[in-house]
Amino acid sequence: MIEVKNLVKDFTSENGVLRAIDDVSFKVNDSEIYGIIGLSGAGKSTLVRCINRLEEPTSGEIIIDGVSILDLNHEELLKERKDIGMIFQSFNLFMQKTVYNNIAYPLEIIKTPKEKVKARVEELLNFIDLEDKKDAYPAQLSGGQQQRVAIARAIATNPRILLSDEGTSALDPANAKSILSLLKKIVEEYNMTIIMITHQMEVAKNICDRIAVMENGKIIEENTTDELFKNPKHPMTRSFMKSMGSSDEETEVLSTNFGDSVYRLAYLDTNYKEPILSQCIKSFDVDINLISGNINQLKKKSVGHLIVEIIGEEAEKQKAIDFLRAKKISVEVVANE
Repeated sequence: MIEVKNLVKDFTSENGVLRAIDDVSFKVNDSEIYGIIGLSGAGKSTLVRCINRLEEPTSGEIIIDGVSILDLNHEELLKERKDIGMIFQSFNLFMQKTVYNNIAYPLEIIKTPKEKVKARVEELLNFIDLEDKKDAYPAQLSGGQQQRVAIARAIATNPRILLSDEGTSALDPANAKSILSLLKKIVEEYNMTIIMITHQMEVAKNICDRIAVMENGKIIEENTTDELFKNPKHPMTRSFMKSMGSSDEETEVLSTNFGDSVYRLAYLDTNYKEPILSQCIKSFDVDINLISGNINQLKKKSVGHLIVEIIGEEAEKQKAIDFLRAKKISVEVVANE
């Protein structure tokens, strides 16, 4: 269990004090993939660097499995960091070392016996499917292969926690998908807990169990991935959703060509196969005009969205909306967004 309480991080410069992390609190469960998403400058990378004290927080608490990280002295912190691996957007491999030696490095600095280093490196080379690249140098590898090596190095000491700071954003879509699959495999086979920093909702939706959205140093919304996609509350979260689906043209149509009878319907894969809209039209004196729709495939579930116009007398429209909500469909006015 990772618990962050009222965390604050200030940076002081000649222009004054910049508060990068502003009273942030959250919990991450064991063997969970927890996403932190936000635009550039939201504070998410600073936040994750505070967890292993690459950045020293100004105030607050960080507790990992009952241990207060901020109370540790330098020697105790180095010992605790063996249980916290980290991967970066830029891979950060030693360019003068082979793949084998890059992965072996964290084991060597904690004085692991040579035979155990060899066994662990070979295990990880097989795990990342790069056995044939063990004598290659990073410059000879693709970006996706370099990130695989970086991940193997990060988990070489079998840490409990893996921090990923934009670990896929330097990769093309195919390699990013491969890295996400590898991270899922790490959780499944090694029971690690992952905190994933990203500015891409497309990445977060495919891998995260829960997602926190950051803006201006604060967590503005947090929920399970399926609930966040089903019913985003904050305008910033909705903006991320729109970047994956609704176009600017659709937004303009909604705001100009329709009245106040346009709604966003959100549903999970537990009910998307039911003819609910058909039942609604038959049961109430309304017409439903379908404007647009999409389905987002999440880690474990699918979340579907429909933009519809419900036409009819107010009383009948309200009955129809109540019926949809009774069917566990989220109904939200969107015409004036």
